Amino acid sequence: MRIAIYGAGSLGTVLGAYIAKNGPSSSLDLGGGVELYNRNTAHIEALRAHGAIINGEVEFTQPVKAFTPEEMEGEFDYIFLMTKVLNNEETANFLKSHLKESGAIVTTQNGLPEPGIAKIVGADRTLGCTIGWGATMKEPGTSTLTSSKERLCCDLGAISKDGKRHIPTVKAILELMGPVTVNENFIGARWSKLLINSAFSGMSIVIGDTFGAVCDNRKARRCAQAIIKECIDVACAQGIRIEPVQGNDIAKLFDYHSFLKKTIAFLIIPIAMKRHRGITASMLIDFRNGKPCEIDAIDGVVCKQGDEVGIETPFCDKVVEIVHGYEKGIGKPSYESLKAFDALLK
Repeated sequence: MRIAIYGAGSLGTVLGAYIAKNGPSSSLDLGGGVELYNRNTAHIEALRAHGAIINGEVEFTQPVKAFTPEEMEGEFDYIFLMTKVLNNEETANFLKSHLKESGAIVTTQNGLPEPGIAKIVGADRTLGCTIGWGATMKEPGTSTLTSSKERLCCDLGAISKDGKRHIPTVKAILELMGPVTVNENFIGARWSKLLINSAFSGMSIVIGDTFGAVCDNRKARRCAQAIIKECIDVACAQGIRIEPVQGNDIAKLFDYHSFLKKTIAFLIIPIAMKRHRGITASMLIDFRNGKPCEIDAIDGVVCKQGDEVGIETPFCDKVVEIVHGYEKGIGKPSYESLKAFDALLK
């Protein structure tokens, strides 16, 4: 079996290291091993020279096979797509030529990427995965795991009946790192992740700080809470049942129709995010590195979906507006940007 991780940045490097570390002792036939692909040549060179260095909540170094996209040859059984969604159409068309007819692309991306990928490679060869942990890359070849090792879990699902045939094998691959939940309501799981990303990644880039900082600042937390509510309302209007995250029923905890429930939801946000306080939004990292942000695929998707069902999303709208402003040189991530929400918070 040949496996590729395409877009092996902070998250992909961690996943690839675990697969390479635990694969040989598993029951899987990983004769071809796992190959990590990234456009960052400095990162690839560091991986080749020193292996994948994983630190933070865990500490180990694992030799891995690392390549640039131009070096990709042959076909793969499974390709884990971990790039930004900005160029998905081009990327999926490129990967299609390297995907076995019997294989599948497994996207771990933000937003709702599966339908677009399915149009290119087929719904029966498209799986989705939501990752419940975080990591950052502070230097080439090194990924810092920012979620506790007890949280190394993910949700996996197919978007078509025929695609379900891939589930057992992909589940076994992902379990080389941690627990995997196969979710029949995968779109509901997608919305769970989208809800968290929209609220905390969105506000993380707005203020230029971590998820924990979003929780600690009362105004930023109020904005995050409002975004959570917008996501719940949009999903509900579409008839989508938001799936629990790591055993926690997000919709039940954070939906509210009274002042008391709203207050309780506000108070429990720091508790719910306790294990993820150290995460810095990948969008913020991208912005600091001069790269385009995925804001249209995260908060922007909520806005678009809200428009389709007639649900207003003023807080998500404002986040998108602010971040696009940053990209145009209007302001920069800081707590000063919270003033833009004052009228909405009255």
